[in-house]
Amino acid sequence: MPRGRFLSLEGGEGAGKSTQARALAAALRDRGVAAVITREPGGSPGAEAIRALLLEGESGRWSARAETLLFAAARADHLEKVIRPALENGCWVICDRFVDSTRAYQGVAGGVADAEVLALHAFGSEGLLPDRTFLLTLPLALGAERAARRDRGASDRFAARESDFHAAVGAAFERFAEAEPDRFRRIDAAQPPAAVTAAMLAALADWLP
Repeated sequence: MPRGRFLSLEGGEGAGKSTQARALAAALRDRGVAAVITREPGGSPGAEAIRALLLEGESGRWSARAETLLFAAARADHLEKVIRPALENGCWVICDRFVDSTRAYQGVAGGVADAEVLALHAFGSEGLLPDRTFLLTLPLALGAERAARRDRGASDRFAARESDFHAAVGAAFERFAEAEPDRFRRIDAAQPPAAVTAAMLAALADWLP
C-alpha cells in the first residue's frame, strides 16, 4: 500500500484553519481519497492532555522554552499514535498546525532559537515534516476580528496575546514559506471559504487522482 500524503495548515489566529481542514477532507473524500483530520497540540489522548496544559490559564503560565518542550512531547505522541499509522495505511493526514507553529510562536515570537526547536523535533518526532503545508494568510486586523467572534471572550493563552506578538508570528510564517517554496503554498484566507478550499485543491492537483 502506498504511503499517504501528510498535509498541514498553518497561519495566525482567525485564518480559518480548522474550518478549512474539514472542508479539504470532505473534498478529498469526494475524490475517493481516504483523509484523516487531526490537530496540534492534540490529536492523540496523551497530546490532548498536554493541549489543556498549554491553552488554559494565564498568558504567563509557561515560558516559551517550557511551551516548546510541551509541544515537542505532545507532537511525539501524536505522530506515534495517529499520524504515522494513518500515513502507513495509505490515508492522507490533514493536520491543523504542526511544527511550523512552534517555530513561529515559541521560536520567532517567543525567542527560542529555531535550531533548538528543530533539534527537539528531530529527537521527538524524527524530524518528520509535512509533504505540503498550506499557509493561510490574511491581514492581522481581520484575523483578530475573526478570532474574537470565534472565541466570544474566551480566548486561549495564545490568541489573547498582544498584536505585536501576532505580527511576529505572521512574519515568521512568511519567512518559512519563502525559505521552503517546495513545501509551502500560500493561500489567501480573506477569500470566501469555498474559494479557499478550491485554492488548496488546485495546489494539490499534481497529486490528486
